[in-house]
Amino acid sequence: MNRGNPVRDSRSLDGEWTFTIDPNGVGLEEGWHNASEAWPADAKPVDVPHIWQEDEERREYTGTAWYRRTVRLEEDEISDRRTVVEFDAVDYEAAVWVNGHRVGDNRGGYLPFELDVTEAVTAGANSLVVAVSDPDDLSEIPHGKQGDPWYTRVSGIWQSVSLYFRPATHVIRAHVTPDLETDSALVDLEIEPGADERIPENVRVEGRASRNGEVVAIDSRTVAEGTELLLTFDDAEYWSPDSPVLYDLEVTLTAGGKTIDRYEDYFGMRSIERDGDEFLLNGESIRLRGVLEQGYYPETLYRPPDSEQFEREIAVAKELGFNLVRKHVKPAHPEFLEKADRNGILVWEEPANPLRDTDRSRDEVKTQLRGLLERDYNRPSVVIWSIYNEEWGIGHYDSEETLWTDETKQTYLESLVTTVREWDATRLVCDNSGWAHVDTDVNDYHRYYVSPDRATDWEECLTHLLHHRGDNFATRRWADPSPDPPVMISEFGTWAMSDPTADIERNGGEPHWYSHDFLVDRMKRPDGVEERFAETGLEDAFGTIEALSECWCDRAMTSIEHVLGEIRKRDQIGGFVMTQLSDVEWEFNGLLDYARNEKSFHDDFAAINDDVVVVISLDSHVSWHEDDRRIEIFVVNDTGDPITGDVEWRFGDADGRRSVTIPPHSVKTLEPVVTAAPSVETVRTESVTARLESDVTADETLELEAAEPVTVVPPQRRATADTTVFAEGVLASRVAELGFDVTHTLTEDVDLAFTADVTDRITNFVDDGGTVVQVPDRRGEMVTNEIFEFRSLPQTESWTMAASLLYQNSTLLDDICSTPHLGWEFEDAYPHHVVTNVNPTTDTVHVGYVEGWLAEWSSPLLERTTENGRIVACAFPVQTTVLSHPVMTTIVVRLIERLTDD
Repeated sequence: MNRGNPVRDSRSLDGEWTFTIDPNGVGLEEGWHNASEAWPADAKPVDVPHIWQEDEERREYTGTAWYRRTVRLEEDEISDRRTVVEFDAVDYEAAVWVNGHRVGDNRGGYLPFELDVTEAVTAGANSLVVAVSDPDDLSEIPHGKQGDPWYTRVSGIWQSVSLYFRPATHVIRAHVTPDLETDSALVDLEIEPGADERIPENVRVEGRASRNGEVVAIDSRTVAEGTELLLTFDDAEYWSPDSPVLYDLEVTLTAGGKTIDRYEDYFGMRSIERDGDEFLLNGESIRLRGVLEQGYYPETLYRPPDSEQFEREIAVAKELGFNLVRKHVKPAHPEFLEKADRNGILVWEEPANPLRDTDRSRDEVKTQLRGLLERDYNRPSVVIWSIYNEEWGIGHYDSEETLWTDETKQTYLESLVTTVREWDATRLVCDNSGWAHVDTDVNDYHRYYVSPDRATDWEECLTHLLHHRGDNFATRRWADPSPDPPVMISEFGTWAMSDPTADIERNGGEPHWYSHDFLVDRMKRPDGVEERFAETGLEDAFGTIEALSECWCDRAMTSIEHVLGEIRKRDQIGGFVMTQLSDVEWEFNGLLDYARNEKSFHDDFAAINDDVVVVISLDSHVSWHEDDRRIEIFVVNDTGDPITGDVEWRFGDADGRRSVTIPPHSVKTLEPVVTAAPSVETVRTESVTARLESDVTADETLELEAAEPVTVVPPQRRATADTTVFAEGVLASRVAELGFDVTHTLTEDVDLAFTADVTDRITNFVDDGGTVVQVPDRRGEMVTNEIFEFRSLPQTESWTMAASLLYQNSTLLDDICSTPHLGWEFEDAYPHHVVTNVNPTTDTVHVGYVEGWLAEWSSPLLERTTENGRIVACAFPVQTTVLSHPVMTTIVVRLIERLTDD
């Protein structure tokens, strides 16, 4: 930052240091802080920045470790100046010695600290020693997602170390607060007076703002007149993602015509506000389209693997249509923020959270917040501060009372929000991201719905939360009479497995994070994934893990397109943050894999997350042929310009055209279209398409297209086979209407029996050579019996369901499913139960189910052969969908014909 500064200088201390661990805590007693004392024989060179968990031998180590290096200083470097060592981040506690003198300590793993070592250094060789302690118990320590139950621990000097040489009287900081109404910027200075503890009144302070080397604003005054400067611009250029204009700041201290100090930084002219349902950037509407990013890397953990990493990430995020990155539960790396400032992307930033709510953890969160705001105050990309995430550290731990009901915690959090706003009035504040708000500028929700499995539930959820926004507040004591803050869906997403063989090949074996001891949940534990693929029916269904990965990514895109489309077509929603930019260790819900490679749906996702998109909504993705279908088309315009053009739609042989004008920052809903589904003779997937064409300029045409599949089914032919079916209740009537002979008496003449309860009578029928299909009861429940064990699946929002895959490998579904995974053809007919005791030797799995890393292999449609008979578990909602749901009706008919074909 200060290269070429005549009164300041700096030197990087990154590079080779000597490192050793101290498991017995003897280092201090044995004098390891003294340059003359020998270190253990196993001490070794490491490159700082350094995380000791990168070394396989130290991966599970917690406790104290020591770093040492020699620094040679010249007399002219240190004479008449202060010498300061600055650590950008050390996790977690650091004690520092210079030439055997303890010069200071720090606690907190994410933010910079500096120590004045002027009195300890000498010209010549100097010994710099750092003892870093990271305890096993992190519960009261802000640590984000390190360790149980998430990711690999991080310990050590993990960011850069530098020596700074500066005058005794110097500028400590310069906070720049833009005012876009007056095109000015207030520069609030903090000045270190030096040895006299008082700045001489004749010292003059001058501030300059430059753009491309040209001074565009200047102000000066004596210290006696104050330490605030006002920079006024004749024609200020505002910072935004589309135009990331930055100004260079130079502050000089002079006395008697001599420069005492020169301080340099940069800033941007930018404002962020909320107004009703909207966010305003520089006074103009903006829909925040964000992505979660956690800053973990396969080999270097918190450290970027190279100097271009952050720039690549920002470029990819923008390429995918995002204008914001939420840096999740730990402060962003300062180099990331500089890249965000210079390349133009907004940042939602938050501290690392602890687990427990204690006096210590509260103090550490507050201290961390203060340091975070101090460090990043001038970074224009940062527009939102969070304080807590999902109550981590304020009510989420074990038996602690939740923030929803604990009034003491609510009062504490409101007070902290007020304090943060006092520290920084230029940004928005989110008190507790996800839920249980008390005082917030962002009413955000974390909702993991998977679609089409729970598509209707997702649509109903969005409608409900927009109409009942107060339900997301633990208390409204501090929210009234202020208007409700904008709504954001700040976490949502679907898992999309990458090919794990790439991880294994790249690592030369299974990566260490495949087998963390704390990964007791089988869906989260990757080790043995290749064996599970071979041992289950997945190998039969897909052939290779690569094919499974392609299927899972396709399923994820199907889900994301609907989930995101439902958000974007509702202009009352001010923004969203998708989980997440890349996979992180076992959590494969990224748009990129853990190594930051593109997944197969990269370009498709970019198309649905662009500034302007077309969204199609259908009353149903399943239809009898020639039945009327209702089509709604939405055009989303997140730009600042109006769009005028034509929208063409097509479904089979039917089509139409509408002329539209979409105002800036709005959603245009076209008049619904009702048209008949095509006539078909066999089950066929047709597409509803909508195409927008607009002449943006004389030379540029905007062309966008969207499509939604509709599974069209021909009229169900009446059964002609001489088949007797046992059934009861409403199912009996519906099967009879299909043309089968139905009886209510279970005799040896029955060819196939439907039942919701496998009683002794049913098992005896199977033992005698009969065939039975078990279906859900009237409540939709599958009843466990001596043949099948069932597990229920979440019926609405579920992170687990978002990490699951339903796939098919059956002739029953060949022409119904256009992909190996289940899709829109089962809309409103997805199962809520699966058979868990699958036996590959006796079972035919027509539809399979897995979660995460191929765990919980099970099935909602399974055929089991017994010694004499057959029994099928069909967890799909047969009783309520036969006749009304074309696909489910077809499957039931095919199932009856298959099972009675003998």
